[in-house]
Amino acid sequence: MLEYIKKGLVVSCQAQKNEPLHSSFIMSKMALAAKQGGAVGIRAESKPDIIAIKKEVDLPVVGIVKRDYPNSEVFITATKQEVDELIESGCEMIAMDATQRERPNGEKLADLVSYVKEYHPKIQLMADISSLEDALEAVRLGFDCVSTTLYGYTNETKGCKLYENDFEFIKIILKNVSIPVIAEGNIITPEMAGMVLDLGAYSVVVGGAITRPQQITSRFVEEIKRG
Repeated sequence: MLEYIKKGLVVSCQAQKNEPLHSSFIMSKMALAAKQGGAVGIRAESKPDIIAIKKEVDLPVVGIVKRDYPNSEVFITATKQEVDELIESGCEMIAMDATQRERPNGEKLADLVSYVKEYHPKIQLMADISSLEDALEAVRLGFDCVSTTLYGYTNETKGCKLYENDFEFIKIILKNVSIPVIAEGNIITPEMAGMVLDLGAYSVVVGGAITRPQQITSRFVEEIKRG
């Protein structure tokens, strides 16, 4: 998949159960719209959504499953169960939480990586990271790429945004990591997407700014109120 998304835009087509657009059919059409707009890949959540999307478009898909577990903060492709669901979906790449946090059921990130590498070697792996330490460990474990997805969403980085301080975080990752770095997280304008690619990001993932109309509307409303 990496060869297809280099220096291009991956659009995250996701809608959670409490959101108006929650529907595999709607997400498949969202993916089609993204393709027509020039996206080179899709990031999608859940086996049903991915199957529907792959029937609609021929773009490569980064698959995740979001599922909450008790006694663990990890919810993006947290266990082997989610990995198996994604393998069955037909996605070309699986993204998983690659932070240092404890996983559900005592499962280990290294074991999940080894499982995919041994039994499904054609599927590439993306590490969703929140720190340089996460990224370096992901390289050691054999991930194919790292994504800045979780920067700002862990207890240690809560409130941080990828583009603050002139994209300092992604600069640090790019300087220290030898595998492709995907920029993702609060990239809300075309200019921001262009900037991270100019800095050296391999690809950029944009979600809410394209596919979540309630978030887009909210930004307009907030600006109007300020005016």
